[in-house]
Amino acid sequence: MRLVTTVAALLLAVPAIASDEFTPALEAYMNDEIMNWANAPEIVAAIKAQNDAHAGLTQTQIEEMDQAWRGTVATPQNDPIAPVLENPVADALRARIDASMGAMTEIFIMDEHGLNVAASDVTSDMWQGDEAKFQDTYGKGAGSVHISGVELDESTQRYQGQISVTIVDPETGSPIGAITVGVDAESLL
Repeated sequence: MRLVTTVAALLLAVPAIASDEFTPALEAYMNDEIMNWANAPEIVAAIKAQNDAHAGLTQTQIEEMDQAWRGTVATPQNDPIAPVLENPVADALRARIDASMGAMTEIFIMDEHGLNVAASDVTSDMWQGDEAKFQDTYGKGAGSVHISGVELDESTQRYQGQISVTIVDPETGSPIGAITVGVDAESLL
């Protein structure tokens, strides 16, 4: 518990410095623990299926979907959240978190619009397309990575950094979506 208090105090006192100090550890975690499964066939298939289902969505429709999500966060068993949490890919994401022994706090994948496809847990919103985790990955193409600073995450209530990477179609090499993995800062110490 003392370590938790110390880490929290450091992060609150000097968040920019603490974030910079965690970046190499987050990069190492990404390379060692995430990149070997981020483009798994089931993840690629789920993103491609949602991209097909959402072809032609307007920005207004995306924002309406996001508002509907935000309105039901307290009751995640309802639409539109349930389909994102209750599918085989979401089950696989939760299994990855369980296998990480506390290092991973959340995982969610996004389609080409930045809309959630599958998630280990409820996210605060459905549309990630207006956030750096999506814009700096899918928006910049194959091989792009976004590593956030370490901060208290409102969804997980833990100090975490987020690692986001572009997901590509293995047949074409074209970006099709992105994945974000929350990593507990304490697990990196």
